[in-house]
Amino acid sequence: MKNIGLLVCLFMGFSTTAIAQGDAEKGKAKSVACGACHGADGNSLISMNPKLAGQHTNYLVKQLNDFKLASQTGGKEGRNNAVMNGMAAALSEQDILDISAYFSSQTGTDGETPEDAVELGSKLYSGGDLERGITACIACHGPRGNGTSLSGFPDISGQHADYIKSQLKAFRSGDRANSLNGMMGDIAKKMTDEDIEILSNYVAGLH
Repeated sequence: MKNIGLLVCLFMGFSTTAIAQGDAEKGKAKSVACGACHGADGNSLISMNPKLAGQHTNYLVKQLNDFKLASQTGGKEGRNNAVMNGMAAALSEQDILDISAYFSSQTGTDGETPEDAVELGSKLYSGGDLERGITACIACHGPRGNGTSLSGFPDISGQHADYIKSQLKAFRSGDRANSLNGMMGDIAKKMTDEDIEILSNYVAGLH
């Protein structure tokens, strides 16, 4: 069943590629307000705000559309975030494409994995935990955390540990439920706080 679910996600991901193209130069001008939280080039210096630089365009488009949907439905649909809902609400479809194209075209900065998280983090990331039904992260995000644009799996390499931690906890609690086929919610619900801490720190150093 898990394999079937993964195939469904892959096919869903392929469908997201049939979108219009964004203009990175126009996106740079439109993204000025984004820089306050995410950095002018998408490399946020605030650990609770995600780095957007180098992220897959399709993934950024989906997230912005999900934030916009949440703003239109009072948070009942999409991805609910008080700040981002407001930011995305006024964006047109072309604005979203342009801003996504700009941040995707930037180069993300590397992070570091604390020494005490390398061994356990590598084991959980690469092998998961069969006894507890935790799927290996590497299955979707790849050996270096780069994900894939076509499948819709995001690049999590070098991402801030604090941000990864907050999102895994949000998936676990159900506060965030916009992953493809609900996969992240199913996986995160089986994770302990220690699992999340280790993985978040480990992913920060992948690149």
